[in-house]
Amino acid sequence: MSGFGVQVRDLTVRYGSETALDRVSLDINPGTITGLLGRNGSGKTTLLSVLAAFRRPTSGSVLVDGEDPWENPRVMAGIGLVREGGDWLDDRISASIDYLAGSRPHFDRDLAERLLDTFKLNPRAKRTALSRGQKSAMSASLGIAARTELTMLDEVYLGMDAPSRYAFYDALLADYLEHPRTIVLSSHLIDEIDRLFEDVVILQDGTVLLAEGADELRSRGTTVTGPAEKAAAFAVGRDVVGRQELGPTLRLTLFGDPRPGDVAQARELGVDLGPVDLQDLFVHLTAEPTDRAQRGTGSDRKSEVPR
Repeated sequence: MSGFGVQVRDLTVRYGSETALDRVSLDINPGTITGLLGRNGSGKTTLLSVLAAFRRPTSGSVLVDGEDPWENPRVMAGIGLVREGGDWLDDRISASIDYLAGSRPHFDRDLAERLLDTFKLNPRAKRTALSRGQKSAMSASLGIAARTELTMLDEVYLGMDAPSRYAFYDALLADYLEHPRTIVLSSHLIDEIDRLFEDVVILQDGTVLLAEGADELRSRGTTVTGPAEKAAAFAVGRDVVGRQELGPTLRLTLFGDPRPGDVAQARELGVDLGPVDLQDLFVHLTAEPTDRAQRGTGSDRKSEVPR
C-alpha cells in the first residue's frame, strides 16, 4: 500500500449563492503527508468532503487514484475522512471497531486497541458518554488504525489536551512510516505538526494560495538573530514578518528567497541565520493587507530599520 494520489482541476463548490471553492486546482502526491492549511472559512472542510465523495462538485473534476470517487465503491473503500467528533456509531466503541474491521480491508484491530489504551478509552464505553476530548481521541485512534489509502484528518485533534495531541502525532507518524499511505492533515496548530508535512496546500477564500513542498516553502523564510542593531541592519530592504526581543538580542523572521550574499553579510555583521517556522509564514501569507500594514510588513512595505 503506497496511497492514493489526488488530482483536482477547476473545482467549484457553491452552497446556494455562496461559493466555498472557486476553480481550485491542485495535486496531492501519493504516499506523502500533506498539510492542508487555511483560516476559518477558507474551504478546507468543503474540499475534504468532495474528496471523500460526501459532496458533489458544482463544476470541475476530482480524481482519486485516477478515478472519480463519486459512487465509486473501489475508490471509496480506500478513502477515510476523520473529523473531530467522528462519524461513528452511537454505541460502544467496540461496535465501531467491529464495523471498521468488516469494511476497511487494512484495518488493524490490535493497533486500534493499543491506541485506545494510550488515550485511556474503554472499548466498552459508549460514544455518547464520552467527553469532547475523548471523542476526538477515539476518532484519531480509529482513523489511524483504518489505514485507508487516502486518510484525511480534519481538525481531528480539537478537544484533546496537549499530551494527547502529541501522542496522536507520534502514533500517526510511526504508523505512516511503517505503512505508507497518503495522509492529509487539516490543522490550525501548525507549529505543533509542521515537522510531519512533506507538502503544503494553503487555501484562502476558497482558492489555492500556495501548493508546494514543505521544505521549499521553508526555504523562502529566514530568521536572523543577533545584537539588535546588527540584526536590523541585515533586515534593511527585506520583508519582516515577525520579531522577538530578548534584552539586547533581536530575532527577526524574514520572508523572501535567500540572496547570494546572505551568508557573507551575516558573518560580517556577526548575526546568526536560521530556519523559519511554517506557522510564521502561514500567518504572513494569509494576512489581510491592512494587517500587514499595521505590523509594518508585507510585500508592499519593506523594512528599513525594524522598530
